[in-house]
Amino acid sequence: MNVTQAVQSRRAIRQFLDKPVDKTILDKVLKTASRAPSGGNTQPWNAVIVSGEELTRIADAIKAKVPNAPGGEDKEYDIYPKGLDGRYEEQRRSVGKAMFNALKIPKGDRSAGIKQMMANWDSFGAPVQLFTYTPKYMGPPQWSDMGMWLQTVMLLLREEGLDSCPQEIWAMYGTYMRELLNIDDDHIFFCGMAIGYRDPEAPVNNFDVPRVPVAETVKFRGF
Repeated sequence: MNVTQAVQSRRAIRQFLDKPVDKTILDKVLKTASRAPSGGNTQPWNAVIVSGEELTRIADAIKAKVPNAPGGEDKEYDIYPKGLDGRYEEQRRSVGKAMFNALKIPKGDRSAGIKQMMANWDSFGAPVQLFTYTPKYMGPPQWSDMGMWLQTVMLLLREEGLDSCPQEIWAMYGTYMRELLNIDDDHIFFCGMAIGYRDPEAPVNNFDVPRVPVAETVKFRGF
């Protein structure tokens, strides 16, 4: 698989097969992903990779929080900026609508929507979670570096026939996630990322996720 194929085939997978992931593959991917760029070679990413009973323990602890705090608790950052509007908000809403349509969840079916949201805490059936964090004093450039590292990991997973789903939803309980993962208070939790093998037949893995035309997002000058 070349880079273009990896980029084109990568998507947020929301239904995984019941198939284990070999740790040696993860070791290989992470070793190569360490070549991801970062300003001044700071490499600000840190991660805890969890599977098995430990992942079940964390998922169960978060699910126990949800009924009393469905909107999150002790969040350390806003997943979406306040005042998100224009095409940015339109794109966010349209992909959610497309996902619900693929799942045949009718508009207004709150119970079905909640059930789908709860699937996040079970990693959509993936056997592995990668939880990312960084020191609190890191700024936007270092958060960008974390994103580049995660993208590099995701593309290398595709090369190995694996898939992923980056999940910022875990940050809704960021402080508690740090407690569950035994991360020091001088760090901030960023996100989770489910890792496994996609269910190729699942409708939720096959709906169209359009991208904005390059002409609308990029200007060329001096050519």
